[in-house]
Amino acid sequence: MSREGVVEAALALFHEEGLAKVTMRRVAAALDTGPASLYVYISDTEDLHAEILDALLAGVVAPPLPADWRGRLKGTLRSYMSVLFDHPELARMAMSTMPSGANYLALVEKILVLLKEGGVPDAEAAWAVDLLLLYATAQAAEKAAWKASPRSPSEFSSLSAAIEAADAGILPNIVRLGDDLLSGGGHRLDWGFDVLINGILMTRRAETKA
Repeated sequence: MSREGVVEAALALFHEEGLAKVTMRRVAAALDTGPASLYVYISDTEDLHAEILDALLAGVVAPPLPADWRGRLKGTLRSYMSVLFDHPELARMAMSTMPSGANYLALVEKILVLLKEGGVPDAEAAWAVDLLLLYATAQAAEKAAWKASPRSPSEFSSLSAAIEAADAGILPNIVRLGDDLLSGGGHRLDWGFDVLINGILMTRRAETKA
């Protein structure tokens, strides 16, 4: 029995039955022991789920050279999003769980290396990691939820219809922009990354009093 063994059993259960079935009791049963014995290695179910997410983050890769640092940064973030998108339950969990495993730290290190290559000062880079990962996580969670929900197509159609039927006297800007509010696809995601990266490059942290 070890933390690695507990996580391995949890991963197997996750792949077979999904995240909702990964509980301390179910993992303990798979290991032929009692739940109490797992608390030596895992603090609670949330910790167990965070370990599953970290294990899957081993699949995050940075695009190879000769792409520029900005392209490799966006590619790394897209690779991270792909992991979450493939596992909708984890995408939602990642919005409220603070990872701390080895693979998550390796991802943070990759991003810091790329920001340094792009000339981002250390102070701004330290905060930029959280901002970039938060945006990527939120995008992945939204798209994963869309993929998993049978209501998504009808909800999108309802929003499109509401925009099309909007009263120009009450909502003039919505009418003026119309379909462009919902346009973009992958280009919209890429634009969002550029907005963040450009802002990081141009915005210095304010001085704070000790």
